[in-house]
Amino acid sequence: MSETWIGIVLASAGALTTMAGAALYVLPGPGIPVMAAGIAFLVTGVTMLGTDATRR
Repeated sequence: MSETWIGIVLASAGALTTMAGAALYVLPGPGIPVMAAGIAFLVTGVTMLGTDATRR
């Protein structure tokens, strides 16, 4: 699996996890930790995609 695909998977999972965390924040549930993990995945994935774009 290439670094580009790992970045895409991390960014996608981060976006979904962030949305789930936001929904849990509005509803009763552990929203902040889930949203923080989602944002971390999203930022990591986008960073990996951004650094890989300069090599193309």
